[in-house]
Amino acid sequence: MATKEFKFRGKTLEELKQLDMESFIKLLPARERRSITRGSSHEHKKLLDSIQKQKKNLKTQARDMVIIPVMVGKTISVHTGKTFQPILIEADMLGHRLGEFAQTRQKIAHSAPGVGATRSSAALSVR
Repeated sequence: MATKEFKFRGKTLEELKQLDMESFIKLLPARERRSITRGSSHEHKKLLDSIQKQKKNLKTQARDMVIIPVMVGKTISVHTGKTFQPILIEADMLGHRLGEFAQTRQKIAHSAPGVGATRSSAALSVR
């Protein structure tokens, strides 16, 4: 079985990289399109500049940055609130935001109750 060729709204990745920003914006969903047309913040511009300069170890706290074709193939470390989680940007991620791929919440795993947590736990410690 042959692998399926990637397409974003009917365009291949090479065609998307050839497009100017205005044409790519028209392909995005409404929320992302409005966010980009409103203008980028200082943090977004700084990240785009460092991507274009081919810098290594890109770190950012701009979790609301929309992924564009220039970012495909790069590894960007996104802040999770405590650490930076490295994310390899793939073609399937176009149009999403960076924060969607760096989870901020962890699964809670409770252990046994401590002493004094319930009346029954106090009785257990006496035995």
